[in-house]
Amino acid sequence: MIEVHIDSVRISLMTQHRVIVLREQNSPRYLPIWIGAPEADAITLRLQGVQVERPLTHDLLVNSIETLGGEVQYVLINDLRADVFYAQLVLEVDRRELRIDARPSDAIAIAVRVETPIFVAEKVMEAAGRMPDEDILPSLKGTAPPLQSKQEEEDLGAFADFIEELDLDDLGGD
Repeated sequence: MIEVHIDSVRISLMTQHRVIVLREQNSPRYLPIWIGAPEADAITLRLQGVQVERPLTHDLLVNSIETLGGEVQYVLINDLRADVFYAQLVLEVDRRELRIDARPSDAIAIAVRVETPIFVAEKVMEAAGRMPDEDILPSLKGTAPPLQSKQEEEDLGAFADFIEELDLDDLGGD
């Protein structure tokens, strides 16, 4: 098993499809997996620390697992057949290991919620893993880029200050 981390969630400007890019720990090799928009949003919301008022579907699954006495140990992207990725949630329940089949996108959405490791089977990484083009390889240095640059954080900080100063109570329209 090869441990990976989420490098990015991207959107195709041509098709509006989403792809999650998983990068091998301490290596520039990456694994792109096309995922649905709702799953991409669920993963991105959690990675960005966005709080939602009510539990989303993946939150409900995590709450159910934990209420029933289970704990997510890790996620494994275990197979690739006919260009379709397969995954498993590996749980511990009553000191027993349970493996539940899942789509990789759902499994990753759960993994980010419980902050558990994500692994890829070696055969899957060998079949679908990619190396970056040689001209960008030296700039990667085996780490994911920051979500925002310092300048972007400052720009968004001014916007956040503006939003916080708005008086939304007057919008009730009585």
